[in-house]
Amino acid sequence: MEYSVPFHQPIVRSIIKTLVAAAFGAITDFRVIGKENIPTTGPALIIANHFNYADPVALINAFPRKLDFIGGTELPNSPQYLRALPRWWGIFNVHRGRSSRDALMKGINSLNHGRFLAIFPEAGSWATVLRPARPGSSLLITRSAAPIIPVGLDGLPDIFPVDLRKRQTVTVNIGKPFQPIQPGNKKRYDREELDELGHLMMRKIAELLPPETRGFYSDDPAIREAAKGTEIYPWDDMEEK
Repeated sequence: MEYSVPFHQPIVRSIIKTLVAAAFGAITDFRVIGKENIPTTGPALIIANHFNYADPVALINAFPRKLDFIGGTELPNSPQYLRALPRWWGIFNVHRGRSSRDALMKGINSLNHGRFLAIFPEAGSWATVLRPARPGSSLLITRSAAPIIPVGLDGLPDIFPVDLRKRQTVTVNIGKPFQPIQPGNKKRYDREELDELGHLMMRKIAELLPPETRGFYSDDPAIREAAKGTEIYPWDDMEEK
């Protein structure tokens, strides 16, 4: 499958990236840890926790290469002025509660063409502790042997409302790449194996987060107990199509 983008998209993404850098520079103390873990060439799948509607723009700001995204264009938890951003950027759109096959195929195609693809395995920002991955994320990594780069995002829920008198620290903690699926592996995975791949992804992300936000992947039983209920996917009752 040929990989192509609208002729204007690189220009729009460059403008957005410039504006995002200016905004974060003005209102936050933006810190990126682990830049040396970012490959300079070849594909990579970026996985990160999703605690806030600003998480995608934090990734855009932190990574030198422009990212493709799999995600939803409906942003129920975000302010109105940000809701057009996914369409402007050009993400591979997942309709919540429906089949995400088309978005996954576009994501695989992106990786096969040597690009960086970002996905939030929790598939929503309805909680500020780490939750289990949705099955689509695991399915994606079984279809590509691209290295996976885990990212821990911290501080974003605290920057709004903006207080220019005190810039909030935002940390993007980039982990070492890992590769659970080897090139040439054609194995079919059952649901239990997909779930375990999802847990592996989330454990890698948890290592990059403050202990109090690790939720289901915390070593502290009290934190895991407090996280119960946050794993309920808000769109599970929507009709599948």
